[in-house]
Amino acid sequence: MIDPASAPHQLPAPPKTLHLVVTDSEIRKHAATQVRQLRDPRFPELRFRYSSTDRARGSWHVVIGGVWGKAGNYPGINAKLMQTTLPAILARRSADPAATSITTSWTTVGDVLIWYADRMSRDRGLSVKRKASAQSALRCHLVPRLQALELTSLDRSSLDRLLMWPMQERFALSFVRSVYGVLAVAFRQATRLALLGVNPMASLKYTDFVQTRIRPKPAQLRGDDLPALLRDLADRIGRAPLESMLALMMLCHGTRLGETRLARWKNVNTETRKWFIPAPDTKTKTEHTLPLTSQACALIERYRAIQHANGYKGSFLFPGRPGVAVSATLASTLFKGMAKGEWSSHDLRKLARTQWMDLGIDYLVAEMLLNHAMKDLDATYIHTTAEGMKRKALETWHAHLDHHGFTPLHEGTFAGPAAKALPPQATNSKASSHSMHPFQGRSPSF
Repeated sequence: MIDPASAPHQLPAPPKTLHLVVTDSEIRKHAATQVRQLRDPRFPELRFRYSSTDRARGSWHVVIGGVWGKAGNYPGINAKLMQTTLPAILARRSADPAATSITTSWTTVGDVLIWYADRMSRDRGLSVKRKASAQSALRCHLVPRLQALELTSLDRSSLDRLLMWPMQERFALSFVRSVYGVLAVAFRQATRLALLGVNPMASLKYTDFVQTRIRPKPAQLRGDDLPALLRDLADRIGRAPLESMLALMMLCHGTRLGETRLARWKNVNTETRKWFIPAPDTKTKTEHTLPLTSQACALIERYRAIQHANGYKGSFLFPGRPGVAVSATLASTLFKGMAKGEWSSHDLRKLARTQWMDLGIDYLVAEMLLNHAMKDLDATYIHTTAEGMKRKALETWHAHLDHHGFTPLHEGTFAGPAAKALPPQATNSKASSHSMHPFQGRSPSF
């Protein structure tokens, strides 16, 4: 029989759980041991567990009524931050047992906005224009005004004091609403991805801050303006064909500026009498086909002759710098020069839509011509009657334009002086409505 006194001394197995004041230094100290988790008597619901593959790392968990919820990873969430945010997690889970325990290293609204700005800049699903608009809202308004605001302090009163009320004093309400929308989307996306345990903006809405109704901008062009407008375009097209044709295509078809700028010759077929706009070039991201009337075909062929006379035989109707389209900025500048600030490119689209209504064109057909997003039922109706009704509508519209001065543009010989080689001139932001533009390049979207 072995004498117990002579048996080798057995060290007790290390505890799986240590109860101590949890700090970053204690976490690092016990990483070299076999302890599985740490608990702090001050925070009975909180657990820290070491990673099984890397003891320098670990995870935080909140346990309420035996239900575990992961709150974050260490060292991304250090002990102090975890303990500071624990009360908010406990309150959230007390109110809603199904709520998450997630916390992050984010402490301010600026942290969320910086994350969202980076994420959005790499989102291939967003158009260049939408990214630029949102980035401007972030850079010029949201970050400067809200970056230092603690997430725990983001509420209706702080948002009103720091952002909404100061902005409504200086900017149009439609712009204020768009900036608010970027902020709301940022928080909604972060919450959806479980980067925030709770969305502090979930119960807020724009009308909490501004009750004034945002009314659509009134149209700056009316039916009575058609004779003067067409007369000006007929006079201008010889010396400035690109900008004049851009305006005419929008007026004749009710297209958006971006859709029109992107027009390619391969998609404008005067033989089949159709203009096809690919889905990526449209605002709705759905392909769009427009019938070309006899007047439109004649106008397009005369415009093509001007391009050829000036040595351009490229792919695009409205070229800018070599290999690219006339830019959105330059197009807007050209319209400002043409309109002398009295109307915008979008007013041509509004004018067309208003005149279609006055001419008795079917509502759904007009909406289809504008390429507005359709409800399922509307879309079904549209596709069963589409092409014939669209063509008839545009023929009615172009006949109406003929009565107000459109005829010289598609039947005349406006190419006259312009048929000679035009002096090359750089396309830049200083271009005016009286400048010529080299026909070279490709087009973007609106």
